[in-house]
Amino acid sequence: MTSATEQPVPAAPRLIATDLDGTLLRDDKTVSDRTVAALAAAEEAGIEVFFVTGRPARWMDVVSDHVHGHGLAICANGAAVADLHAGGRLVKVRGLERSIALDVVHTLRAAAPGTSFAVELATGIHYEPAYPPFHLDPGATVAVAEELLHEETAGTGAPVLKVLAHHGEMAPDTFLALARDAAGDRASFTRSSPTALLEISGPGVSKASTLELCCAERGISAAEVVAFGDMPNDVEMLSWAGTSYAMGNAHPAALAAASGRTVTNNEDGVAVVIERIIADRARLRVQH
Repeated sequence: MTSATEQPVPAAPRLIATDLDGTLLRDDKTVSDRTVAALAAAEEAGIEVFFVTGRPARWMDVVSDHVHGHGLAICANGAAVADLHAGGRLVKVRGLERSIALDVVHTLRAAAPGTSFAVELATGIHYEPAYPPFHLDPGATVAVAEELLHEETAGTGAPVLKVLAHHGEMAPDTFLALARDAAGDRASFTRSSPTALLEISGPGVSKASTLELCCAERGISAAEVVAFGDMPNDVEMLSWAGTSYAMGNAHPAALAAASGRTVTNNEDGVAVVIERIIADRARLRVQH
């Protein structure tokens, strides 16, 4: 692993993919003026920027003013692609089948007693009585997961983007390893919270796999992508991108997956690298 000042950047990056919380956003959930300027400079230089996050589309207001060009963002760990120019309208959904979700819920209830669940639908989040409440979603339905996932007629309900599983006592990485051992053959498990909160998606659904689909639509290869992240839900994306940076505040799994390391989110680590990319591109133009 090298630092942001040592890591070579691709000669002609075509796309920047960045996580939000703990990466692009500062701890107070703001985007610094320096980062805003760096994102605009990248777009002006012809480099597409994709926000790739575990957040649902309805929580993207914090960056919606900074989406240029295509206006798209990858949300819910790859389960949805949202058009932020159209108010967060979902243009692609890679859902979790309800039957699989129910099976996973039953498996985790048995493997980790005390687990509580929430269900993130394309239309909003709903959760069990024991689940830590979402204060940003006052209209959520509160019921057991089996009821939240039930459909009167198969295929008629809103798509399930992900199921969240919370445990009040287990260590976060221990909970993740247990869940993957118990049900990793049926769904994708990851986490991005400092607590024991797992994010469960459909098989093969991740930030990386949806980013790869979006890049393929644009004729962009992994070698032309620069990615940034800080948590286990960024690992696949950091491994897939030709050049990747873990933040100075990153989880050890993200540090191990990335090819480089930048400074922390509070030090504008994403902007530091983008500025260098833009400067290198300007130097190349002068030389040629």
